Amino acid sequence: MLEGSKILVTGATGQVAYPLACSLAARNEVWAAARFSDPAKRQGLEAAGVRCAPVDLTSGDFSALPEDFDAVFHLAVARSGEADFDADLRANAESVGLLMAHCRRARAFLHCSTTGVYHFKGHEELVESDPLGDNHRAMMPTYSICKIAAEAVARTEARQLGLPTIIARLNTPYGDNGGWMYFHLLMMKKGIPIPVHSDAPSVYTPIHDDDILELMPRLLAHASVPAHIVNLCGQEHVSIEQWCSYMGELTGLEPKFAPTDATLESVVSSNARLREWVGRGAEVGWKEGLRRMIEARHPDWLV
Repeated sequence: MLEGSKILVTGATGQVAYPLACSLAARNEVWAAARFSDPAKRQGLEAAGVRCAPVDLTSGDFSALPEDFDAVFHLAVARSGEADFDADLRANAESVGLLMAHCRRARAFLHCSTTGVYHFKGHEELVESDPLGDNHRAMMPTYSICKIAAEAVARTEARQLGLPTIIARLNTPYGDNGGWMYFHLLMMKKGIPIPVHSDAPSVYTPIHDDDILELMPRLLAHASVPAHIVNLCGQEHVSIEQWCSYMGELTGLEPKFAPTDATLESVVSSNARLREWVGRGAEVGWKEGLRRMIEARHPDWLV
């Protein structure tokens, strides 16, 4: 566990980075880099003892940040919402190299990637050596390619700078702060059909925020040159159909599914390397996690 360290967390207003920064601030000097377009998020971080530095990572201007961080958690991600590869590669890939150059004195750099970099493998488990592909094209045209490019930049800079690096491929995070499952709950509330792939069921390996907060700092011990890669995921493979049906049991809402080929296929990832490296896997069961999510966000929806 980190303690007494000077830590940078990027994308600190995001779903995963926000609770991570707040959690780390209890025992460390934590700096948060983001654009801070939501004043409430900045106020929440500062209340937790986090130092907030407005930074546009794409610009490469890091003058608001020190250069003597012990560790960096890079979780920032940008989505143009359009097929603008030039803008998204600049924001998601080039920015990684610029940030690593600024933080070259760090003892460890964690780059948060995604299991969305893998080529589809049906309902089989994906391991870190599996082929990569344009996984998210159906939903976000630039996402997978930009994430693959960002990994390549991180790997290059780790070697060029001698900066110990680990790339964590995250699979379906969720928790009290929201996530994809929460969006599905909102769709259920509004009676909107939820897309599922026609190659049913649509299976993922979700991980609760509590487990991310516990496991991600431990992964810094495995930062290396060349960079290491690990899947950061839960221990249970769960389908959209399953988690929506369970949320229906908890709330009385009825999920409606819309099978289609124009959505994501299953992304089922192995956590064997994660368990080998940190000595444990995710511990929050998906049903417990979903109940807690609804209790935290909409307790009045529970039946």
